[in-house]
Formats: sequence, C-alpha cells, structure tokens
Amino acid sequence: MTQTTGTAWAALQALPKPALVTLFADDPARVQKLSARFELTDEGILFDWSKTHLDAAHIAQFEALADAAGFAHARNALLAGGVVNATEQLAAEHTAQRGMGAAQSVELARGLHARMAALTDAIHKGALGEIKHLIHIGIGGSALGPKLAIRTLAGEGAMVDVHVVSNIDGCDLEAAFAACDPATTLLAVASKTFTTIETMTNAQSALAWLSAAGVSDAYGRVVALTASPEKAMEWGVDETRILPFPETVGGRYSLWSSIGFPVALALGWPDFAEMLEGAAIMDRHFCDTDGVANLPLRAAFADQYYTRLRGCQTRAVFAYDERLALLPGYLQQLEMESNGKSVTAGGDPVDGPTAPVTWGGVGTDAQHAVFQLLHQGTNLVPVDFIAAIAPGDDLDDAHHRILLSNCFAQGAALMAGRSCDDLARSYPGDRPSATILLDDLTPACFGALIAFHEHRTFANAVLMGINPFDQFGVELGKDIAAQIEQGGAIFDAGTQALLNAAGIAR
Repeated sequence: MTQTTGTAWAALQALPKPALVTLFADDPARVQKLSARFELTDEGILFDWSKTHLDAAHIAQFEALADAAGFAHARNALLAGGVVNATEQLAAEHTAQRGMGAAQSVELARGLHARMAALTDAIHKGALGEIKHLIHIGIGGSALGPKLAIRTLAGEGAMVDVHVVSNIDGCDLEAAFAACDPATTLLAVASKTFTTIETMTNAQSALAWLSAAGVSDAYGRVVALTASPEKAMEWGVDETRILPFPETVGGRYSLWSSIGFPVALALGWPDFAEMLEGAAIMDRHFCDTDGVANLPLRAAFADQYYTRLRGCQTRAVFAYDERLALLPGYLQQLEMESNGKSVTAGGDPVDGPTAPVTWGGVGTDAQHAVFQLLHQGTNLVPVDFIAAIAPGDDLDDAHHRILLSNCFAQGAALMAGRSCDDLARSYPGDRPSATILLDDLTPACFGALIAFHEHRTFANAVLMGINPFDQFGVELGKDIAAQIEQGGAIFDAGTQALLNAAGIAR
C-alpha cells in the first residue's frame, strides 16, 4: 500500500534502534551492504555507511518515504530544468553547467564555458599583459567554492596566484594587496546582480589601489562574473571581459559556471574541464540509480535518521587532508543555506526538524580540540570522515600513514567505545560515522565529491518537503544594515546603544 509521508515517518519512528556493535554482530556482510565504490574514469571514491545505524528495516522504510515524498519526480524535474524553486518560480540549473538539463540550457552553458576558456587561455598567453596575481572579489557562493577548489587542487603549482576576498572587513582586502604586485594583478568581481554591497565596496577599493599604484586603466584589469552583464557594463567593465552565467544558477551551486573562472585561471582549463566531468559522472549516477543504491539518497537517509529519529542538532565533517581544510565551511553554506528552513515548499510550517548545524575541522588537529565532546560528551553527533588514499605531499610515507590511521581509528573508537570502572575514562561508544575515501584528490574526484554533496542536500530537502533553492533568511539582517547605513531609522535600545558606542549612529 502506498504510504503518505506522515505514515512513513511514523513507521520509521516505531522501528527498533539496535546498537552499532549489534548490527555488525548480526550481519557479517554489513560492510559490503553499506559500502559502495563510485567509479570515475581513472580513479574512484569509496563511500562507507556501515558505522551508521541504518539497517535493512530502516532502509526499506526510508525508500517508502522517498516514494511518498515524490523523490523520483523531484529529481527528474531538477535534472530536466523544471521549476524546482517554487517560491521564486525558477529552475535550479547547476547540472546544466555539467551537461545535464534542458537542451537549451546545456547549449548555453557550453557556449559560456567556451567564452571562459578562451579568455582564460588569452590571459595565460599574455593578452592582458603579464598577469601573476588575481584578486577574486565575491561573497558567499561566489567566494567559498572558488576558494575551496583552488586550495584543494592548485597548491604551489598554480598558474596564477589567486587571492579570494569576501569579507567587507578591510583587513581581508589589505592582506591580498600585500601579497600582490599591482603591475601584474588582475581583478575578478563576482556578483550575480552586480549590486552586492560587500562585493562592490571591495571592488571600488581594489580599483583605487590599482590606480594609486600607477595602473593607468584600472577598469581594464577587471573581469566581471555575473548574471547581470548590463550592470557590469554600466559599472565600467568592457563587454569582452564579462563572463555571464544564468540567473537559474544559484550562488552556492555556481562553482561550475563563470564563478569558477579563478579556478580555471589557477589550474588551467583542462583541469577545470576534468572537474566538470567528475561532477557530471556523479550527476549521471544520481539520475540513473534508484533507492538506496543512489549514493546521495543513501546519505540523506542517514542524515534524516539522525536529525529526525535521534534528535541530533548538528552534523560534523572532518577532512583528514589539509587540502580539504575549507570543505566544512563550504558545506556549511551548501547545507544550512539550502535546508535551514521552517516552512515547507507548499508554504506550511514544517512538522519536524530540518537542517542540522553543519560544522567540522581538519584531522588530526580536531582530535586535540573537539573530539573530547564527540567521544564522551552528552551530544550525539554523526560524523563524516573524508580522506584520500594518495598523499598530497612528497615527504616520508609515515606522514600519510599516520594521518589515515588516525582517521580510521576515530571511526572505530566512536563506534566501539571502552568501558572502565573509572567513569572519567569510560567511553560509551555507539556513536555513528561515515567515511568517504577518495583514491586521490584529482580534479575529477573533487568534482564528484562536491556534486555528491549538492545532490545529498537536494535529497534531504525532498525527504523533508522543503525548497532548498531560496534563501530569504539572509535578507533581513542585510536590510537592517542598509537602514543603518542610510540613517534615520530608530532601532531597539540595545542596538541603538551599540551604534552610539561605535560612533556610527546617524
């Protein structure tokens, strides 16, 4: 009998919740059933959910929930370029940037990529003079994705030295100035509307820095990345240096569009294209695979188990690879801006928790900071461990061996625990984790990893019945900040006292 989402959730709530050690003892094939290898062209990624509390009964019922929530229909609409952002009546076409979507959108993406590739190649060949540095100015998704990709993939071998500036705090911009020679520096200004106050203020200051250093045509050093090319031209950027992207590509999903220009400039176009292809392979898996075999959907099952069935308010991500140090921060925006909602896609109050707080860090540093709480604290926190088999360094193999040993040991320790008569030295165990193990941190593996998390976020949204593609929650504080800047508005006594104390009351 077909279930409603309400009856599916009720059935899930009623299922027993065995301990992890019991699940392993009862099923010798558990690892094989809950692990899957995702194959790319020359490498792959191992996904292991065996140390989560998912079992056959929960998986079957989560599959029933997915059917009741219309997962297949929602997925097809997303990948076909249908309207999936109901509040703004828009498609979400980031997959079209990777070759899957409405035919006209895919064709447009190919044309825009060709334009970006040509400009990237021209800059590398000296068309804009000698360019050694790029200051990329954006905020949110216009900064987090490029910064993560460059940190992960470029290392010391970047073709152009890229500095990503997002904070309106002038210290951020001054740090980039200090690292760059204005005579050989290019600016990229990334803003969907080309009106974002933080971005445009930083851009004006960067132009002033170039001019003060004797650059005769500062605007000639600007590349605009925007969905509003006419605004960029009004601002002073020549049309030949404007790289557009569609309005249907949202900021936190925009790495694959012209927002990825600094990545292409740092890595070279072939590596950027490889990153796109890795993501496209994950898109095809997400499109063509049903039920628990669908890796992003399986991850969403685990996410919903802990958020909805176990009341977990946070989810931790630990990258056991220094190159992925920025990944937890990237996932914070992707997951919390997408799914941090209290209203369903139909406009009704939600009937349960939505996105948990995403947080994390880098192993092994985090072991000496936050793992005390994970092992012995009173909060149950599901953990994702992410690592690569191939090292990113040329040092003694001991470095990477110890790194991976610690990664795998933490998952084992969280699950097994350890009893002791001295309660201060006792570990309760039965604490869940999943592991994502890449063969290597290549552009293709990185692209697949990010696309996996995009689809995981979407799958979670469908299971919860919310719209992951609007973000009105970011607007209210910005509106009030604009009122402060304009002056004349009266605020609560506490805020007014702070404005007076800082000397910015108007």
